[in-house]
Amino acid sequence: MPVQKQTRAGQRTRFKAFLIVGDFFGHVGLGIKTAKEVANAIKGALVIAKLSIIPAHKGFWGEKIGKSHTVPMKVTGKCGSIRLRCVPAPKGTGIVAAKIPKKLLTLAGYQDVFTTSKGQTRTFGNFAKATFNAIYLTQKFITPKLWLKSSLIKNPMN
Repeated sequence: MPVQKQTRAGQRTRFKAFLIVGDFFGHVGLGIKTAKEVANAIKGALVIAKLSIIPAHKGFWGEKIGKSHTVPMKVTGKCGSIRLRCVPAPKGTGIVAAKIPKKLLTLAGYQDVFTTSKGQTRTFGNFAKATFNAIYLTQKFITPKLWLKSSLIKNPMN
């Protein structure tokens, strides 16, 4: 998307690229880069997206039968004025979201998610960042299945 800055000599046009990478199995990255040429912006965004790959934890809705398919708990991603809330959904629901979050959630490997959003969602970059932030928050919270198994050791003072 072109970004313009007004200067004394006229306008300076630069191009901003938003790029997402994912493997559909729990990893997603978001890259944002601005450059004078479109190709350079895309190349830079690709490098940044690959460097910012994060794990997307998945969970269940209701019974723990089959593979995990939705977000593990309610999470809210924030960026600018946008608040994007992801809520676990039952199997077969699909991703109920706008165009931008739907792409990010699909690439992260989620199959069923309800979303609600508040704020100026037309700002493409902030909407993508808020979604990415919500996915990041899923792996920040450690669920019981991620707890380490530890055994009690004898007190050495006895």
